[in-house]
Amino acid sequence: MKSELLKIAEAIVSQAVDGEQVEVVAVHGTETDIRVYQGDVESFTAADSQGVGIRVVQDGRQGMAYAGSLDTDVLNETLEEARDNASFGTPDEFQGIAEPDGVESVSLELLDSSLADFANEDKIALAIELESSILQSDSRIIGVESTDYVDSITTSAIVTSTGIHRANQEGGCYVAASSLASDGTDTQTGFGYSVGRSPTQLDVAKASSDATERATRLLGAKKAESGRMTVILDPYVTAQFLGIIGSTLSGEALLKGRSLFADREGDQVAPNFLTLIDDPTDVDAFTATEADGEGLASRRNTLIDKGALRGFLHNSYTARALGTSSTGSAVRSYNSSPGAGPLALMLTPGVHSQPELIAQVGEGMLIQGVAGLHSGVNPVSGDFSAGAEGLMIRQGDLAEPVREVTVASTLQRMLLDIQNIGNDLERLPMKSSGVSIVVNDIMVSGV
Repeated sequence: MKSELLKIAEAIVSQAVDGEQVEVVAVHGTETDIRVYQGDVESFTAADSQGVGIRVVQDGRQGMAYAGSLDTDVLNETLEEARDNASFGTPDEFQGIAEPDGVESVSLELLDSSLADFANEDKIALAIELESSILQSDSRIIGVESTDYVDSITTSAIVTSTGIHRANQEGGCYVAASSLASDGTDTQTGFGYSVGRSPTQLDVAKASSDATERATRLLGAKKAESGRMTVILDPYVTAQFLGIIGSTLSGEALLKGRSLFADREGDQVAPNFLTLIDDPTDVDAFTATEADGEGLASRRNTLIDKGALRGFLHNSYTARALGTSSTGSAVRSYNSSPGAGPLALMLTPGVHSQPELIAQVGEGMLIQGVAGLHSGVNPVSGDFSAGAEGLMIRQGDLAEPVREVTVASTLQRMLLDIQNIGNDLERLPMKSSGVSIVVNDIMVSGV
């Protein structure tokens, strides 16, 4: 399939005329999405998708068009549509198709052959196994709201008239479940998941244990007393915060005036034990990739190094506009023009487990879930406020569960107030990996 997509892209690019830059992104994907309920298949989707996006730049004017087809005649029409759109575009001196930058790509094994060979019956059985395991795990588990098995294989090619010529293939899968627990007077939910390159890497036992524990340990939860306290963010919560912080560390955010880190390169923005990287060459990251959305080689970018802000993530456009170089951080689908942003964020892990962090904190709160975080963050000021649930920490142990509390601070202050980072790195089905972190002086509002 890689060679077929490359040939399609090459044929379109070969039609480029003098004074015109052409970029073609061709994609073919397969996806399976299975949901089971009470031992039966509730929904089953097995889909193939394909599409080609064509971008034309002429005299600083950009035109974009796409088609959900690989048919030659359709794609020739799509090229003409992109040219027509470019003729109506607004001239931009920084607009242009990316050019090879000399960075060699890292060869990554991102597709396990066993994924394509895994039978649908076995996928269903895996989801049913997870549901059954949760139901048998604890007498307080009264049901499983949903159990899912999801996998995808994506093949893509990008060819440009500027000399980029690349094809990639990636695959991954995960199982996830949402459990329901009750003690007779209160009901709580919890979730568990496991991700991998192949079904053999999925840890059903861990997904089951997490879903059970997250639900049962919140039973009887009440509002916490208000006050400033030290909190520990569960890895999943940390990953959500990292996603927001990462989006503000992009050239795109800088150009739009929406980065709270503008003009702070070189400043100390976090404690000296904290390093934040975006590393899509890390094969263990669920979103690892050999190339960015413009076909440039993926690379390890250090955003915060020992607490100091070292740089931002750029595609070719933001790099030209800001007088720097692309960091191989273009993000896009075939039917959109490239943006700039993180591909695989991660905090460098520390040395302590979460139980050890809890013992060290002594008094505070473990936050195991947040709600409304994305809508509750101001990306310019950094102010955030979100609903939270978790457990109080008393004398170095987990104590009573709490819910319907609000946590608030600013992203800048939260980074500076990080006191410790755990060693419990978790790979998640998103562009950020998670790890437990300890944060001082977070405002918790309850009763």
